[in-house]
Amino acid sequence: MLLRPVRDTAADAEAVQLIARDAFASLPDTRPPDARPPDGPPPPPVHQLARTRHLARTDPEGCWLAELDGEPVGAVLSLRREGVWVLALLVVLPRVQGKGVGRLLLERAAAHGRGCLRGMLCASPSPAAVRRYRLAGFTLYPVMRLSGRVDRSGLVDPGDIPVHAGNGTHRHLLDSVDRRLRGAAHGPDHELLLAHCEELLVADALAGSGYCYRDGGKVRLLAATSKRIAARLLREALARVPEGAEARVEALTAEQEWALDVGLEVGLTVGTGGYLGLRGMRPPAPYLPNPALL
Repeated sequence: MLLRPVRDTAADAEAVQLIARDAFASLPDTRPPDARPPDGPPPPPVHQLARTRHLARTDPEGCWLAELDGEPVGAVLSLRREGVWVLALLVVLPRVQGKGVGRLLLERAAAHGRGCLRGMLCASPSPAAVRRYRLAGFTLYPVMRLSGRVDRSGLVDPGDIPVHAGNGTHRHLLDSVDRRLRGAAHGPDHELLLAHCEELLVADALAGSGYCYRDGGKVRLLAATSKRIAARLLREALARVPEGAEARVEALTAEQEWALDVGLEVGLTVGTGGYLGLRGMRPPAPYLPNPALL
């Protein structure tokens, strides 16, 4: 068994994607792919390939491939942002699961986060994943998701908090909100999100500030300094979902009731599945994580 760093190449990004596809396909989950928990199945290929190459550049010591007789059989992607270590992906081919490959990959990635006081991950409901992450010291919070077509008659909003399109010039605001909620900025990850999400929405008022990334019908990441601003951003994001498209909001813990209420107002359906794993911290709120970057 050989462990080697993931390289910033199309070949390595494709290898990670194929392992993830086969690993998540083996999970006993009959829901459609985009309705499953945050860490499985993989994001759409363009996002996964871009995310893998991005992390290979920013966090080479946290991204590893396991090879057996020259064939990639497992992969881990992790990142370190200021004081937070994030496990973004841990996958092993079904035929070699239970043989210690996942443990070795996790140990190697965890070394990248040595010294970080806080940790984050999204986990599937797989019993093996739950056991692995709990033994690694993560507290596991069950998560909900919202999905369905937006009932626009429920999108009544006073509009007293202005929301406008954001861009790279808002990095100071984004990092400031991140640090307040989770103790660390996303830093260079905003460049990836700006490049691969359809829209960044920003609110900055006397009442506070926040932001939301939207990609089609999916809310990719939302963070705000108050529930009022978070709800305003989520309503605006849902209002911009294309007519007839499926809306999806993922990884809601019980602390995100403000998001649950907004979703119910516009007719979305609540589902459950998977976990938000945290170490050394409580669930950030109001906050909807990006499962691929947390």
